[in-house]
Amino acid sequence: MKLFVTSLLAALLAVPAVSSFAAGEAAPAHDAAPAAAAAPAKVAKPDLVKGEASFTAVCASCHGADGNSGVPANPKLAQQHPEYLVKQLQEFKSGKRKNPIMQGFASALSDEDMKNIAYWATSKKAKAGFAKDKELVALGERIYRGGVQDRQIAACAGCHSPTGAGIPSQYPRLGGQHADYTVTQLTAFRDGGRKNSLPMTQVAAKLNDREIRALADYIAGLR
Repeated sequence: MKLFVTSLLAALLAVPAVSSFAAGEAAPAHDAAPAAAAAPAKVAKPDLVKGEASFTAVCASCHGADGNSGVPANPKLAQQHPEYLVKQLQEFKSGKRKNPIMQGFASALSDEDMKNIAYWATSKKAKAGFAKDKELVALGERIYRGGVQDRQIAACAGCHSPTGAGIPSQYPRLGGQHADYTVTQLTAFRDGGRKNSLPMTQVAAKLNDREIRALADYIAGLR
């Protein structure tokens, strides 16, 4: 009998504890479900209308009204990968890529401005370029497509694609680019004037002037 009374008391004492949770009281902290994760911040879409306005005001005089520069020393920007364009503008602004003129323009742009400009330029179709020297083109094609194995020069096509279209967000579009501009950039990578891409510095370091001209001429005709 004593054992029965003791068991009954224990059961009765347990009831409030059970019912307190049923009535909606908070569980101890260590049993609580983790708070819902905060919703990720929305990434603003590029504004192509603002991009066009900024491009027209800041970039068009050197790079053409539609991103197809008519000046061989200035690069075509039309149809270039937007991530690449944003990266270059940011590095001009920070000084990582040296160019006093571009640093001046880029310094006045916010990250949003850069994104708007880049996506607008990407939306414009690049005009085809043309190779000029048949002998150089043959050499340029050999290097671009197959590299130079005995000098450990990698094929350009491996990163920039056989057609020069590049790989979005990783490697820029090259096809149809002005040969003069490409020569300047490859020479700058080789000679230390441009230092914002270690892979390009390593490749260009192994190229002589004739090979650089050959590659640039071949790239100009890629499509």
